[in-house]
Amino acid sequence: MSAPPTPRAHPAVIALCMVITVIEGFNLIVFGSVVPLLVADAGLGISDQQIGLIGGFVYIGAILGALLAPALAERVGRKRVLLLAITVFAAGALLTGSSTSGGMLAVARFLTGFGVGGALTTAMTVARNSAPPQRGSLVVTITMAGIPLGGVVAALLAIPVLPAFGWRPMFFVGAGLALAIVVAVAVMTIPTDTPQEVANRAWSGRDKLRALFAGRGAVVAVVIAVCAVANMVAWQGLNVWAAQAMVDLGFPLTTALLLTFVLTAAAVLGSFATASAADRRGSAVVSVVTSACTLAGLVALLLLPVSLPGVVVAVALMGIGGHSTMNLVHTTTSDIYPLPARAAALGWSNGTSFIGAFLGPALGGAAIAAGGARGVFSTFAVAAAVCLVAVVALWAADRRATAGSFRVPAGAADVPLVPA
Repeated sequence: MSAPPTPRAHPAVIALCMVITVIEGFNLIVFGSVVPLLVADAGLGISDQQIGLIGGFVYIGAILGALLAPALAERVGRKRVLLLAITVFAAGALLTGSSTSGGMLAVARFLTGFGVGGALTTAMTVARNSAPPQRGSLVVTITMAGIPLGGVVAALLAIPVLPAFGWRPMFFVGAGLALAIVVAVAVMTIPTDTPQEVANRAWSGRDKLRALFAGRGAVVAVVIAVCAVANMVAWQGLNVWAAQAMVDLGFPLTTALLLTFVLTAAAVLGSFATASAADRRGSAVVSVVTSACTLAGLVALLLLPVSLPGVVVAVALMGIGGHSTMNLVHTTTSDIYPLPARAAALGWSNGTSFIGAFLGPALGGAAIAAGGARGVFSTFAVAAAVCLVAVVALWAADRRATAGSFRVPAGAADVPLVPA
């Protein structure tokens, strides 16, 4: 058996993947910034509860995009999948800004999500494959930091734009940013000689699915799904409903928007600190700490008196926990399965995370209609508690597992299961 290619970093590719996720993050999180104006727009005629359901449609599309992208990439290549997916979510953003009814808005957000799901899974796989194995957590974090960083851009832009021009220009900006990055992707060379890409070509799609869902792999896949769904119910639910919940607590809209900035800024800054710790201590064990941060922030909002300093601290904890936990679950997923199955495994963790991201806004809409801000925070606290239990189980599974302990599918090519 020939030796695998020596892993080396491709920083330009990793940087491009981060830019892609920044634009994805803008197009995902901008919706939460405009929720108060969407509810107040008489032309749309939609309620709080309907907004929650519409906000969730982006994640239904993302589930499909995330699960289909790895299979499509095997046929046409990751670069073509990136170009197609970015173009699709740019079209969805244009349609969102042009929407004149709740139904049209739902279709537009579904289209946006389909493109985002395909692009996110592909960009994460490309970035992880372009990095040396000992920097897995950092590279996934660099890439995924683009999501809340895009949210930071959306929150800052919303402060001057929403009062002056309304909600529609925010989506036109998102579409323009997406179309601009298509050119950069078109001229970028994505490496195909990395150990993962070489191993990926040695196994069939059926081999990869059997590695993912047979024997111990199936147990780990269920644990990953619970982690991803529960975490994203809380995290994406907060992204959509944080501004409205803060208004319900008595803060003015400008302060509520600044608090959404705190949520996303803390997510970006905290994720780099947790990634550094994860590369030293292990992504699974650090995810236990970050998941506890999310729960602590939500419990604080429920139990402590409402004051701006206290709310800022609680929101920062939720930002650090929600975003970092998902990054670390993705990193653990990419490392725990055999190398040829990495793209399929990341498609699974991304796809299931989008299920939670769909449920979060919908559950948040029902909760705020029934119980206001306290209803929202109580609902997401339950999800955060489930996530904490699940990441403890993932940590326990990770301690016992190595990629070599997974059964290699019968008939699959004999290739290295982990990078050299």
